Amino acid sequence: MKVTPLDLRQQRFKTVMRGYDRGEVQAFLLQVADDYENALRETDKLRQDVTKLDAVLAEHRGQERNLRNTLLTAQKHADDIREHAQTEAGLIIREAEGQRDLILQKAQHRLEDVQREIDALRHKRREVENDIESLVKTLNSTLEFIKDQDARSQNDRVLLHRPRPAELPAAPQAPHTILPKADTGS
Repeated sequence: MKVTPLDLRQQRFKTVMRGYDRGEVQAFLLQVADDYENALRETDKLRQDVTKLDAVLAEHRGQERNLRNTLLTAQKHADDIREHAQTEAGLIIREAEGQRDLILQKAQHRLEDVQREIDALRHKRREVENDIESLVKTLNSTLEFIKDQDARSQNDRVLLHRPRPAELPAAPQAPHTILPKADTGS
């Protein structure tokens, strides 16, 4: 049997001798009825709150499931992107290494060409230096020869224009000196 607050309010007891004070019992029953009514209201309210919270909880669980699925999808997508990036990076690195090797090969060939050109220019320079040295020697020899010829020619003129003893003036003349050849350093 379920007792309601109304049952408690309407409950009447028989009177007996040496029984309880009716007023006190009635007051107590009214107070118990009020407390019981409040407890029932509170229980109803709590049931409604539990129902609402169950609905919110179900909604949150749905959102959690969606978030979990979204996170899994995002993780899979991130893994796919990472894998694709690594593959592409590998291709770029291989291509760059190929270009590097080609550039190094071209640079090596160019270096060899430049080295050959430098060697050829050095050889040409030695030839030119030898030609210049030979020309300088030839010019020095020619210059020496010309100086010798000029000196001889001058000596011959001096000797040819020398006065004969009958034509000599009374004052003694300084002896003619022949200048030594200039040293050309060769």
